[in-house]
Parts: sequence; C-alpha cells; structure tokens
Amino acid sequence: MPARNRIKQYLENGYYHIYNRGVERRLVFLDQQDYSVFLRYLKEYLLPKDEEDLRKQLSSPNNTYKERDKILKLSRLNNFSNEITLLAYALMPNHFHFFIKQKSSTSIDKFMQSLGTRYTMYFNRKYKRVGFLYQDTYKAVLIENEQQLIYLTKYIHKQISIHHSNTSSVALQGRTLQGWGQASSYPEYLGKRKTDWVYPEEVLSYFSKTNPKLTYKAFVEESDDFSVVQRKILEED
Repeated sequence: MPARNRIKQYLENGYYHIYNRGVERRLVFLDQQDYSVFLRYLKEYLLPKDEEDLRKQLSSPNNTYKERDKILKLSRLNNFSNEITLLAYALMPNHFHFFIKQKSSTSIDKFMQSLGTRYTMYFNRKYKRVGFLYQDTYKAVLIENEQQLIYLTKYIHKQISIHHSNTSSVALQGRTLQGWGQASSYPEYLGKRKTDWVYPEEVLSYFSKTNPKLTYKAFVEESDDFSVVQRKILEED
C-alpha cells in the first residue's frame, strides 16, 4: 500500500509542500557557491524573462563567444514565472523545502524536472561525479487548509535552527555545518530583504504588523509540537 501522501494529486491553482534530499542522504550543497547557483537557477526560472534585453545583448558586437553562448542558453531556458508562485523556501546541506502554488496541473512537475536536472548537471560537473543526486522523485504534499498553509511556512523557516540544534557538533561526510550559508525566505517574511520571485504576502496577511505578540516573527519563534502538523505536510518515508 502506498505511503500516505505518496500519490501526488496535481490540481490547478493548488498549493504544495515540495521537498527532496540527497541520494543516500548525501550533501547536495557543499559550499556557498552551490547555494548561490541553486538560488540563481530559481531566479532565472521564476522571474519573467526580459526578451528585449536578451535580444539587445545578443546583438551587441562586444560579446565574446562565451558571453554570447551564455545569453543564448538563457534565452532558450524554460520560464515558469506565469506557472509557479514560490511562497517560501529553505535550503539545507542535504535537502530543500519549497512552498509552491502552481497554476496548471502540470506546472510543478515541469518546474521540478527542469530545476533538478539542471542543478544535478552543475553539481556532477563541479565535483566530477555521475548519477542521480536526489533520493527518488521529489515529494509533493497538497496543502488543503489555512492551518496547513501558515504552519508549513513556520516549519520551513525553522528548519535551519532545527538542523543546527540536531547536528551542530556533528560532521556530515567530513564537513561541519558551522559557517555554511543555508538560505531561506525568512528574511522576506520579516521585511529584511526583498526578492522579486518570492511571495510572502498571502501568508503574512494572516498576521498583525503592529501587535508584537501577533506578528509572523512571534508565531515562528514560539515553541510548538509539530507532530500533528507534520503528518499533514510531510510524506511518510
């Protein structure tokens, strides 16, 4: 019998918790460059493509062959700005979490295939390896109510602190977590950073901007037993 949430229900305008980890739980981000490249790929997929600017760059006589080739690749790159809305994310050393709204029933599948294949090619080329990078197919859990919606972002944004508390003194595959540049959308939710391809507004609308006890920050930082919510926002392994 399939594990609960294992059978993906892809719905138009559906909200989903998307996550995956490295094959054999291996690290998928080994240094700051890996995080930066993954985030750049997200940006290139999720921001609208500026076709006019790309045409101008291609027509410039000052481009080197390498620069022209890079521009051509960007112009041919799949773009999901009209298909995918990224509400929250967290990148951990050996896994990632996304909170996504898709427009059509096939948007997430196409987006995740493009992102996963592209990052795997980068990673394998950089570290001179072959084969799969991620464990099985990504997980996709349908978010069906407001409680799941707001608690999912809390779960995602607390991943870094949880991961640190569980592994702060443990070396993973010979590398420690200290000093690593884990990334999440939490700064966007606190108003400390603006990223054009991250959309926190829908979740933040449930919280106060003026009452310190009812802000999103207070909600995330309060202690919680996630056992009930986890059963709704995670697949069983």
